[in-house]
Amino acid sequence: MRNLSLKQLQAVAAVARLGTMTRAAQELNVTSAALYARIRQLEEEAGLLLFDRTPTGLKPTDAGREMLWAINSINTVLETCTDRLRTLKGGGGGRVGLGVVSTAKYFAPLVIAGFMESHPKVEISLTVGNRQDTIEALRNYDIDFAIMGRPPRDFAIEAETFGPHPLVLIAAPDHPMAGRRGLTRADLAEESFLVREEGSGTRSVFEEFMSGVMIRRAKLGIDSGSNETLKQAVMAGLGIALLSGHSVAAELESGRLVLLDVEGLPIRRDWYVVRRADKVLGPASDAFWDYLTQEGRRFLPTIPGGFFAEGDGTVQAPRAIRSPAEAGE
Repeated sequence: MRNLSLKQLQAVAAVARLGTMTRAAQELNVTSAALYARIRQLEEEAGLLLFDRTPTGLKPTDAGREMLWAINSINTVLETCTDRLRTLKGGGGGRVGLGVVSTAKYFAPLVIAGFMESHPKVEISLTVGNRQDTIEALRNYDIDFAIMGRPPRDFAIEAETFGPHPLVLIAAPDHPMAGRRGLTRADLAEESFLVREEGSGTRSVFEEFMSGVMIRRAKLGIDSGSNETLKQAVMAGLGIALLSGHSVAAELESGRLVLLDVEGLPIRRDWYVVRRADKVLGPASDAFWDYLTQEGRRFLPTIPGGFFAEGDGTVQAPRAIRSPAEAGE
């Protein structure tokens, strides 16, 4: 019955409830003839009678009861939809598509847990990837917004900072430079460096920081897209690495890694929450965006190290970026 309409089902429900065509037509504000035509059309399409005439009025046949089951099911779905829309409108439910660069995975679950304490009905879809993958997900509308350290510059975005993102130089505890103060970039020239993959935000900062200084790469045949691989390699004594301080906080706390005190370090960057400029956020996503910009900072890991102060020791209010040109670092 491809031509079955909601009006026809409502007609069946009204007749079944009231028992006569006349009373059902009055309730539906149509003529008796129009209502009769609706019922007859249904019966012709079904090839079955929908009502039996009895001394007490029209009574649904088995076929009529099937129609009533259909209208009751539809009403239930519509009521559920209404409830969900009401919840969405209030920001209490809904779905959020969140993308995070791999370095942000060390605190993103804590942010999500904090948000869901006050929004338990919201469903979060979390996607973790490298910088390029996350940018492509934004570009293709695959996610609502992303957490990253360096917003894209080749398409229109909106972004706000929510906390400092320091980058630090790490070494194994028994490294010859561990504990030395006032190191310079020139002192690092003979060290073996382990680096992130091409295109990563951390790799770009490393190349900028060591610009003009001849370095040698560690004798390890990887360009790792994994912070975990780099950390393990540094702990094994295979080299030193410039990484996000938030990705190594646990290892610094336990003493498995140490910070090297180098002039110009730590490098202060910021964490951003980023979306396409033309992306319209739903109520749940909008609520999460606000939560990140207002509360995200407190979920960032504390970085031990004695001489190290969070970022550059300053506190900045969230800063908005609204064009590709402004998004560059």
